[in-house]
Amino acid sequence: MMIGDVQINGKVFLAPMCDVTSLPFRLICKRYGAAVVYTEMIFTDAYLFKNKKTLKRIKILDEERPVGVQLVGSSIEKLVETAKRVEKEIKPDLIDINFGCPAYNVIKTGSGSAILRDLELLGKIVNELSYSIKIPLTCKMRILNEESMTIKAAQIIERSGAKALTVHGRTAKQGYRGKADWKIIKKIKEKLKIPVILNGDVVDEDSASRALKLGVDAIMVGRAAIGNPFIFKRINHFLKTGIKLDEFEVLQKISTLIEIIQICKEHDYVDITNLKILTNNAVKGYEGSKELKRIINKSSSIEQIEKILTTYK
Repeated sequence: MMIGDVQINGKVFLAPMCDVTSLPFRLICKRYGAAVVYTEMIFTDAYLFKNKKTLKRIKILDEERPVGVQLVGSSIEKLVETAKRVEKEIKPDLIDINFGCPAYNVIKTGSGSAILRDLELLGKIVNELSYSIKIPLTCKMRILNEESMTIKAAQIIERSGAKALTVHGRTAKQGYRGKADWKIIKKIKEKLKIPVILNGDVVDEDSASRALKLGVDAIMVGRAAIGNPFIFKRINHFLKTGIKLDEFEVLQKISTLIEIIQICKEHDYVDITNLKILTNNAVKGYEGSKELKRIINKSSSIEQIEKILTTYK
């Protein structure tokens, strides 16, 4: 599959997620078979004003490629300026625009899924950005209450110059509740010529296989990957062979968490919140996990977490 002029080898993408898709986690997911990874959502103002946390979040490595930077904002001028600078300074393979975030602090600024309320603005943003950068522009959106408006929004995004579109099959009001509507994503794929990536409720091998049978070009894994980068290896193996791998044991997961900590140290990327989120999800459901999570959550340094995990192992 091609996204613009970028060759994509694989059908399973990692979704951009705040406080989750840090550089160390993206690297691990890439090593386990994620075809494309995206940075956390980057606010235009934060990048333009050189916010230290944002500059760390947007750092990428060659090992991650193809890798995309996801931007969010409501000002066409700031989005264009940010995209141009990111293309020149960060050099990602793709730039993605977030038209799907349902969070109140994003919507209240007129960004994220709020832009879908104004299809004229949506088209202007995509058009201006697609002609302002040389690398492919991709977009991520949510479905709307009306099927016809959802399809219209997707067509506007394609017509305005986007090279691929990810569709989360829930409305902004749903957030992450309820079941994702895959039928509307299938209809969008039938209307569009650019690659369409399905997002929402892809949680294992079976759901991944069912989603791809709808005819979409790829699938995007979000929350199911948190603390569980092995999901990419499992899905890819199943898609290739029809056979499911054995479940990963807790010690295997802890070994991977320790590997993530080593990457944190190697690249001077210490995000204690991110590490706690990954750890809590990785050990969920195992014997003694409640106490382990309690101790981890009380930790104040990456060294403490590493010692606790090494001792547990």
